[in-house]
Amino acid sequence: MAKIRKLSAVALISAVALSAAGCASGAGGSADSTELTYWSMWKEGEAQQKVVAAAIADFEKETGIDVKVQWQGRDNIKKVVPTLNTNKVPDLVDGSFAKLAPVLAETGQAKPLVEAYDAEVDGEKVSTLVPEAYLKGDVLTVEGEDAPWMLPYSLTSDAIWFNAARHPELADSPPRTWEDFLAVMDEMKAEGETPLAIDGDVAGYNAYWFTSAMVRVAGPGSLKEIAADETGEAWDSDEAIEAAELVEQLVDGDYFIDGYNASKWPAQQQAWAGDDAALLFNGTWIPTETGPYAADGMEYSSFPFPLVDGGSNAERADFVGFAVPARAHNAGNAQQLASFFLRKEYQDALGTDAKILPIRQDAAVSEEMSTVKAALDAADGYFLQNDGISFPGYTEKLLWPAINDLVLGKTGAGEFVKTMKNGQIDYWKQNS
Repeated sequence: MAKIRKLSAVALISAVALSAAGCASGAGGSADSTELTYWSMWKEGEAQQKVVAAAIADFEKETGIDVKVQWQGRDNIKKVVPTLNTNKVPDLVDGSFAKLAPVLAETGQAKPLVEAYDAEVDGEKVSTLVPEAYLKGDVLTVEGEDAPWMLPYSLTSDAIWFNAARHPELADSPPRTWEDFLAVMDEMKAEGETPLAIDGDVAGYNAYWFTSAMVRVAGPGSLKEIAADETGEAWDSDEAIEAAELVEQLVDGDYFIDGYNASKWPAQQQAWAGDDAALLFNGTWIPTETGPYAADGMEYSSFPFPLVDGGSNAERADFVGFAVPARAHNAGNAQQLASFFLRKEYQDALGTDAKILPIRQDAAVSEEMSTVKAALDAADGYFLQNDGISFPGYTEKLLWPAINDLVLGKTGAGEFVKTMKNGQIDYWKQNS
């Protein structure tokens, strides 16, 4: 994974309906006031929100800085876009890499977080608290900048989830290879059990199958490299068709739950939690999200996406963290709060109370996350959602719709590759 490149002015305008990024370059240079505005991705009452709110209260007491927080929810970054070239831009935002990068990093609208990474927390420099293995290749640094534009405070990953109380054999000996995985699901089918639940109307969930297969076949960064080819010819690779054929096998093998291609989220996720399907390939939020309607005695456990012969054992490690818009009035205060949240007490609370994966390697992790954490620790490499593709509009308008058709059985592997090749040629003609 390499540094994020800035797209051309034409691409910036089409991506965020803003003027060229250079008009923001001089902002944020004046001294901070004694406040900051933070638009949060969390909603009031969520476990994660409670941890953040507690940290904010402590921060205000220690620093005297008034944090004007708005608990916006998952659409916070969409709401930020119209403010980026105005005087009403928030000082601090948070979100996933996949949501932040196209809007802030790719468009030159993110401030390098020099002060945040240089700060000391619990007697250590913040830059040492973010595990170096996750930052290989300066994945969070824009070309031409020396400091990352994002400070992660937690990770999301994915796993194939199952109820260990119902399937103790999977806890003892999970399938390691693709062949083992298919064999396990064939046994389930033979015993009258549905192998895989999936909410087919959620494009991001469908995408996990192809992006994970692609990384298994060709390694981290391989899909992003294909996506960056303006000729589209990279889609002719053997690796691309092999990954698509793995997904096609799942459709042709009838492993997905009945009705997955016509249901509405969270119907199939609920079906899995109620033991109507054995397996669910999804993110690390699943134990928290499905907890209220899980079967009695549910024991959450998981195993990684199966290995492909001769391929990579990299795991998805997606960042959730803070960014400071380039025009922020109180950028220094914002960076101070971002680094403050990496204190171990808050990182531990994210792990045990919110049951998510903290960014700090020494932070506590819940029992539900223990198998995911073990897989991350054993991995030889890491990749981001969509393999780090952050070109504005690429995933939503091209990649995800094509993967949807593949996972839903509307197209086969060959047609999928052809669609991506032709669509990518058009994408880069419009965005170069």
